[in-house]
Amino acid sequence: MSTPNPDPQPERATGLEPGGGVPPGETPPGESSMSGALPRETHNPPTGWAKGPLTLIIVLAVMVAAFFVAYAVVLML
Repeated sequence: MSTPNPDPQPERATGLEPGGGVPPGETPPGESSMSGALPRETHNPPTGWAKGPLTLIIVLAVMVAAFFVAYAVVLML
């Protein structure tokens, strides 16, 4: 079973110049120019790290560092 080629024949496709080139204005706009088409998201703005989890991470990091410092001191004695 053969499937048809999905590519159009260049000589029969509209909007192509001789040789298969595409003239200016026939291509869709780039992604960066489409950003204004979306609605502005205001219901869930980013707020950064919460104070509780950030404090917990800092305390845990200080405790681990203190453990390794104490372990190094014990090994030196």
